[in-house]
Amino acid sequence: MTNAAVAAAIPLAPPAVRRGRLTRAGAALWRVVAPDGRVAGHLRALESDAGMRYRAERLRAGALVAVGEFWTPDEAVETLLLSR
Repeated sequence: MTNAAVAAAIPLAPPAVRRGRLTRAGAALWRVVAPDGRVAGHLRALESDAGMRYRAERLRAGALVAVGEFWTPDEAVETLLLSR
């Protein structure tokens, strides 16, 4: 994982994704809803020196835990949808 800073506090528009649906959960945070309606996890936008990154997160024991960081929102969402 990188030490990327969380994207600005100004709410970002949700990124386009091929599968699932995103619902706002924060300025740079969205819930990832699977096609069957279950919440698969969260997608967080992060700014880094190399550009925008997307972190896949899952709720575990009351805290959001990073699953991985990706260059595209589709990669992050696919990871959440295909893993349990």
